[in-house]
Amino acid sequence: MDVAVKQLDRNGFQGNREFLVEVLILSLLHHQNLVNLVGYCSDGEQRILVYEYMANGSLEDHLLNLGPDKKPLDWSTRMKIAVGAARGLEYLHETANPPVIYRDFKASNILLDENFNPKLSDFGLAKLGPTGGEVYVSTRVMGTYGYCAPEYASTGQLTTKSDVYSFGVVFLEMITGRRVIDNARPSEEQNLIDWVCINFIINLELPEKALYQALAVAAMCLQEEATTRPYISDVVTALEFLSVGKNQTETEEDDDDDDNDNDDKDDDDDDK
Repeated sequence: MDVAVKQLDRNGFQGNREFLVEVLILSLLHHQNLVNLVGYCSDGEQRILVYEYMANGSLEDHLLNLGPDKKPLDWSTRMKIAVGAARGLEYLHETANPPVIYRDFKASNILLDENFNPKLSDFGLAKLGPTGGEVYVSTRVMGTYGYCAPEYASTGQLTTKSDVYSFGVVFLEMITGRRVIDNARPSEEQNLIDWVCINFIINLELPEKALYQALAVAAMCLQEEATTRPYISDVVTALEFLSVGKNQTETEEDDDDDDNDNDDKDDDDDDK
């Protein structure tokens, strides 16, 4: 079988603790939207993880690192990836017991198989969620700048709603095709959340209604107050509705065309 091999630097950012967390979580939790751990090696100084091979690399490769010969992902593929990634978080938050807070949700950690089905990877920063009536987990602030929820970045108080905020950031990147933090842009455009302009949608040819609905979902996830953000299961429901809604619209248009064809046929019969 084809596999991907990741060798960790024990002296680097991903040390022994991150290695153990990743092995434990991926050994205990299994879902179609989590990457499969095939095996690992912990021998002497070696720390190696072996995953299933994901033929299309990461979402970042197809969204934020586009070369001149690469076409942007179409809207339906983006929505498919968004729904699958949200389902992966939903499994961690609401099926795993105790819940797991992913803590590092970003485009480079969403891997894509040959059919662009997404799977979450890199669980070294994951934390067990609050238990025993606790509301949050207090922990050292980790993750990637731009994706961390504001309350977590300022206080170290971590909840599943912190992941929901990070999902909103990535979903906004998926809608616009732009990085959340891009220092190469003019100063007023460097922070995507502070400055969202729909004119930067690249060659998507999507209906305006679908765009505004998607932006509304992202906005809900990006609420400053954690308590006002939706649960990830609600996000999954909203995204599924958007995906189905697009297909229904196409079906209704096809039905209207069929009705028009039938009307024309009836007129022809009347003429006869």
